Amino acid sequence: MKPELIADYQCITGENPLWHPIENRLYWLDIPNGRLFRYNPKTGEHENFYTHSEEVGSFTFQPDGSLLLFMSRGAIAIWHDGELTPIIDEIEDERESRFNDVIADPVGRVFCGTMPQESRLGKLYRLDLDGSITEILNGITCSNGLGFTPNLKSLYYTDSMKHQIYLFDYDQETGSISNQQVFVTTPKNEGVPDGMTVDAEGYIWSARWDGNCLVRFDPSGKEERRIEFPAKKVSSLTFGGDDLTDIYVTTAGGDNKPEEGAGAGALFRLNLGIQGAAEFSSQIDV
Repeated sequence: MKPELIADYQCITGENPLWHPIENRLYWLDIPNGRLFRYNPKTGEHENFYTHSEEVGSFTFQPDGSLLLFMSRGAIAIWHDGELTPIIDEIEDERESRFNDVIADPVGRVFCGTMPQESRLGKLYRLDLDGSITEILNGITCSNGLGFTPNLKSLYYTDSMKHQIYLFDYDQETGSISNQQVFVTTPKNEGVPDGMTVDAEGYIWSARWDGNCLVRFDPSGKEERRIEFPAKKVSSLTFGGDDLTDIYVTTAGGDNKPEEGAGAGALFRLNLGIQGAAEFSSQIDV
């Protein structure tokens, strides 16, 4: 099926598509410009509803519908009706970096990764319910997509420049991860694995930065299908819609469409009759 173009804001790094279960709208962002967007499939309307002065790497939704923003310098804040409430002003080790992909767990904690710096590689942190943050992993080339298995006993985690998606044992009670294994290693000549999600059947969907496509893996790591896009940098995806069968996909490179493709920096939609799994809300106490 050919991807349907929904909106094109020529994002430099369109990212973090996420279905808002309260509003029944799709949210996404443009990282370098700190722009946040939303789309209402009932009306077809979409808008750039907020622009932050700093980079916004990712976000989750809180139970009241507000956005938990993960930004540059390790800053984390709640956005609600245009107002920001800081949770963490900065992380000393991340002053020259920013957050990248994040995911809320079933309890409401958030696993949140950071980008590499000149002086060192990236890290994966866990933001706990009381607003405290703990380093979980280090030495990450480029922290990217995460997803839980349907039984919530394992966590997938993408380290892009190593071309690997890992699988960890996950303890819901403590929020700890252990027993790191390589789930899949992607070919180095086909771009790098970026954002990801897991559908209701337990299949893994991985966006391919500089690979022009989405790839769906079965739970054993075998490629099940590949969907091409009119953009080199396919950055992330999520399931949305009333029955979670709409697949929303972001792309990057909108500032250089002649080289990156006509669909660079845009939001697309697919419907293949495959149902997704609802993402969890963060429940950080502010």
